Amino acid sequence: MKELLLIAVGSAFVNNVVLSQFLGICPFLGVSKNVKTAGGMGGAVIFVISIASLVTSIIYKCILVPAHVEYLQTIVFILVIAALVQFVEMFLKKSMPPLYNALGVYLPLITTNCAVLGVALTNVQKSYSILEGLIYGIGTAVGFTVAIVLMAGIREKIEYNDITESFQGTPIVLVTSGLMAIAFFGFSGLI
Repeated sequence: MKELLLIAVGSAFVNNVVLSQFLGICPFLGVSKNVKTAGGMGGAVIFVISIASLVTSIIYKCILVPAHVEYLQTIVFILVIAALVQFVEMFLKKSMPPLYNALGVYLPLITTNCAVLGVALTNVQKSYSILEGLIYGIGTAVGFTVAIVLMAGIREKIEYNDITESFQGTPIVLVTSGLMAIAFFGFSGLI
């Protein structure tokens, strides 16, 4: 149990996928303009990464390894992720049209979000069991959500600040994300 907790905390805070590993930057910068939208994207990413971690671990351990076709892992993982994202997209379009419209192009881009594929590949590389892989995926997704919601909250607060013209827009967002990354590196001594 202690090891699972360490995996969860380590993946969420110490090795945050966005602020430490710099994966998933596109939705992090693109969707973090509004806390509500960022929360919706975070929820979608939590679902996709968690289920993708579980399914890809099972497929890898139960199909690819016994068949000695481990070299197909990337293709198989991308297909699983694409199918999950399509499911999320259909669900949001049907049940939450405003959130679906707010996420726009970033929702289908979860398929190519390197954070999702990175979690699946890390599970294989670190030889995590299926349960450890699931915990790692959930922890990573929660870390992504924490980062994107924090960034959205900060962006909402600084939107009306008096910022030098050369720093308005993307430059101040990049400076803010850099400062957030420095802050998250403070967790590195925990584990």
